[in-house]
Amino acid sequence: MRINHPFSASLALALGAGLSLSVPGQALTQAWPAKPVTIVVPTAAGGANDAMARIIAQGLSAKLGQPVIVENKAGANGAIASDFVVRAAPDGYTIMFGYIATHGINPALQKLKYDPVTDFEPIGMVAASPTVLVANKAVPVNTAKELVNYLKAKPGTYSYATAGNGTAPHIAGELFKLSAGVDVISVPYKGSAPAVLDTIAGSTQYMFPSLFTAYPQIKGGKLKALGIAGDKRSPVLPDVATLAEQGIPNVSMSQWYAMFAPAKTPKAVVARLNTEMNAVLADKGVQKRIEDQGAEVETGTPEQLKTLVQKEVIRWKAVVSAAKIKVE
Repeated sequence: MRINHPFSASLALALGAGLSLSVPGQALTQAWPAKPVTIVVPTAAGGANDAMARIIAQGLSAKLGQPVIVENKAGANGAIASDFVVRAAPDGYTIMFGYIATHGINPALQKLKYDPVTDFEPIGMVAASPTVLVANKAVPVNTAKELVNYLKAKPGTYSYATAGNGTAPHIAGELFKLSAGVDVISVPYKGSAPAVLDTIAGSTQYMFPSLFTAYPQIKGGKLKALGIAGDKRSPVLPDVATLAEQGIPNVSMSQWYAMFAPAKTPKAVVARLNTEMNAVLADKGVQKRIEDQGAEVETGTPEQLKTLVQKEVIRWKAVVSAAKIKVE
């Protein structure tokens, strides 16, 4: 478990936030929750977001003493789920499992009905996973550099899968095209799970999923890992070089996951959720389940998550503009 992430904090800080509540806030926290809590996941079942949300839901249910239900609302790169959550009653019973697309990339690509900064109460970080370049087993390459040469041999012939237009795998794929100078076709799917399955089947040659999504398939020998789209190698794939190490710069994307509530959710409820979620993530068993699939647990305060979202919105607007990436 990594504890020194620039957007992470010690569990003591999160606990301290809960202990500093006023008496009315303490009473509200003790009364909540009195019924099941719903975590809205902005992607289809079977992907990284869904899998991680269910791990957290199981732990939160035990901590809160109420069922925590996962509800999938896929579509529009997470904008449908986001809009649903911001319109929900700000009472702590509807929260969202957000990620890099919903609170970082979408503002650069879509005219949204919500503001990812002002229309949500950040609860806290959950985890982060590097983006990884993977290829179908039949593609005769073993590194990103070899893939570039393979793609350049037949321009416009090959394709890569994405989880949908404007998703993190799509943005990473477009950055790869620009950096490597390759001419390939983008094939959008409705989520990472079907995109991975079609890459395994050979309908597309490669893709850029999160390592959390792809690691089970890499470990099982169904996909080849060619490069890490990050600043450093992954502990679970130490022999796989980063794209930058292979001479392909400027393709770095950490796919992060975090929890949010609608704006104006009582601070006492947000603090309780932060405390309990951090406690779930401190569990060694939970850490192992997440880390065994290629992600790293991240914890922190609501304030630190707000800072992350603000910086990500600025960063991805600049990247999308510079790369001239558009969603048709």
